[in-house]
Amino acid sequence: MEWDRLLNPGRLCRPDFEEKPGRPAYLQDYDRILFSEPFRRLAQKTQVHPLHSHDHVHHRMIHSMETSSVGRSLGIQVGQKLVERGSLAEGQQHVMAGVVQAACLVHDIGNPPFGHSGEDSIGEWFTRQFASGTGLAAAVPIEVRPEFEAFEGNAQGFRIVARLEMGQREGGMRLCYATLGAFSKYPCTAEAKALSSGSYVGLKKFGVFQSERDLFAEAATALGLPSDGTGAAQVWRRHPLAFLVEAADDICYRILDIEDAATVGDLDSDLVAGILEDITGKANHPEDAAMPLRDRVGMLRAMAIGASIESAVEAFMANYDAIMMGEFSDGLMEVSTKADAFAKLKEISNARIFTARRKTELEISGRQVLHGLLNHFSGLYEDLKACGWDVEALKARHGYWAKLIRAVDLDLRGVTDEYTALHSLGDFVSGMTDRYAVKVRDMVEGRISQG
Repeated sequence: MEWDRLLNPGRLCRPDFEEKPGRPAYLQDYDRILFSEPFRRLAQKTQVHPLHSHDHVHHRMIHSMETSSVGRSLGIQVGQKLVERGSLAEGQQHVMAGVVQAACLVHDIGNPPFGHSGEDSIGEWFTRQFASGTGLAAAVPIEVRPEFEAFEGNAQGFRIVARLEMGQREGGMRLCYATLGAFSKYPCTAEAKALSSGSYVGLKKFGVFQSERDLFAEAATALGLPSDGTGAAQVWRRHPLAFLVEAADDICYRILDIEDAATVGDLDSDLVAGILEDITGKANHPEDAAMPLRDRVGMLRAMAIGASIESAVEAFMANYDAIMMGEFSDGLMEVSTKADAFAKLKEISNARIFTARRKTELEISGRQVLHGLLNHFSGLYEDLKACGWDVEALKARHGYWAKLIRAVDLDLRGVTDEYTALHSLGDFVSGMTDRYAVKVRDMVEGRISQG
């Protein structure tokens, strides 16, 4: 892979786009993402702790902005090292930093309400529909069913930016090819993943729905990403900057998740401070005995992020040749000098944070909310099919659905068959914030607030 293609500023469905002086493509991408409605909704979407009342607990928007900051640091440091070794033209380190920053900002835009448990709940609902062999699900081709059964926020994110945003115009947000490549950690469809036998890191999940495959193929071709297989089995290799986006995400959620756990009382602050010192190392000067523990944890968190960035940059450079050949198949933090400390963070998160009682209770509630919404709105799509996919006919024939469409501003453009209907249903429910999902569930079930 070559940087002059990997940093391609051409836009999806607008390959002839020309950058304006002082307005590079990556900066315009950042602004389009930042001001979009899906990004705004991240402020009310779960990071780890659903519907938490504590003001200092992370939500998806704060996490995305922090990841974006770390990603910018990774990009500029890697870029500077590449300039110094003659692998990147002077000035391009700033392009690299900007592309990684924009890709990090958008990396969670496809996540549904209630965090990863929300993904599981939506996937579980679709799995049951296919198992029943009835309704809309019965007519969806078997080969594309996995993209519903394992609902994937990464693929939903690509769908949002490449199709659904900017009035559903061709190319959606029309982000530049470089940003789309850096964003795509899993450059394959669910069908291609199922047909592939390799263990490449890009096959861990899928990141593209069949409905957006041609759009991703356009970006991959423009970027010069190598691929394996052809047709439905085609799997592309990751854009090298996708490894930096992944590392930025790993650094932020691993370190900040345990800080949040201390904030809400799931972990003792002294324990968290000790864990962070595994990354920062022990201080070589006496501690300020008067410093509040929360301030000490905050200071160690900042130092841990800095040390982790340095470690990720070293790991990228140590594996540079394999990354550029598309042969590197790991995460940067897993092969970095902080690998053991990050493994410990993961172990503690799995054992103490993700299984916390309050979190578990709210995940159960979130599942019921999502299943209730999917059950109710699927009836609307069933009747839409009976009306020949004619929205105006549906409204004329079913007064209740007409009211509901108006009440929730449901967008039914592009729904022409069972496959597009199920994606539209997934778009609607996964796009909700945590609180809006509860509100709409209460509305359709007649739970009238007495407040």
